[in-house]
This record gives sequence, C-alpha cells and structure tokens, in this order.
Amino acid sequence: MTNTFEIRSGGSLRTNSTGKLTGYAAVYNSESRDLGGFVEIIRRGAFDASLKSGVNIRALWQHDGKALLGTTQAGTLRLIEDPKGLAFELDLPSTSTGKDLSILVDRGDVAGCSFGFRVRENGDRWEERGTSLVRELLDVDLIEITLTDDPAYMDTSIAKRSMPQLAGARSLHALWLDTL
Repeated sequence: MTNTFEIRSGGSLRTNSTGKLTGYAAVYNSESRDLGGFVEIIRRGAFDASLKSGVNIRALWQHDGKALLGTTQAGTLRLIEDPKGLAFELDLPSTSTGKDLSILVDRGDVAGCSFGFRVRENGDRWEERGTSLVRELLDVDLIEITLTDDPAYMDTSIAKRSMPQLAGARSLHALWLDTL
C-alpha cells in the first residue's frame, strides 16, 4: 500500500427537497477527466475492503476536515457498493456548513462528489492506450467522501431528500435507484 493520499471528484448534483443527501460518490467504469497526464477508471469492488473493515469514513465539504458532515461510525453517513458504484446517504447536520450546503445544492451551485483514498498494494493497474495513460483503481482504502463544486468524475450524483420521501422506501438501495 502506498502512503499517498489521493482525492478524486465528479458528478452532477440535483435536488429533490431537504433533509438528506443521496447519490453516488464514485461511479464504476467511467473515465475521469484528465488528472495531469492520465485518466482514471474505478472498477467494481474497489471499495469492498474499506466497507467491510468497519473503519470510520467521513463525509466532508470540499475535503476540509473542519467541515464534517457525517461519519459511518455515527451512522449519519451510509455507504454501499452496488452495480453502478459507491452509493451514499447522508443526514445533513444542522450546522452552518450543512445549512449552507443544502442551499448550494438547491441552487445547483454544488456540482458533484469526490472521494479521498490510498491505493492498497497492487490496488491499481496502469496501461497505455494509444497516446493516453489510463489508471484503473482496483482496491483502495477509502478515507472520505466529499461534496464538491469541481468534480473530476462527471458521472457522480447527489440529490436532496426529505423524511416524507424516505418513509415509503423499503431500502437505501431503492432510494438510490429512484434518485438517479
């Protein structure tokens, strides 16, 4: 495993109502924009070990540790890998950051999601494709997900939901499918 902490971001955000944010922090098999001489693709299962380990994963605003939005340990952030990618549900806090973020998502100013990670040993694969260099992420230690206005992966998504909308849903997965 390398010790280099990396961040990647992406997505187009849309809003439904207030209370919770749901969406995808990462989408599988989708190329990032140019990350400085290479593009990146996240492969299904890249986050498996992190999610199974029970390690605390944080939700942040713009990768700022002082702008904490939720954690898996507290149950305010819920993560799951499904066939599309790394899906999440986040309970928005009643903090100034949470309230500001809610407004920015409503207005469409916040455009995506991101994630911070460290690559595990043999957790990536590099390949030259024509004149392009491509990195595939196969196995990473997920540290955080982040809501951002400047995504590298344009296929991530987020939507705002209220408790009444959640009441009829049978599962978190059903919410994500309905949202997207």
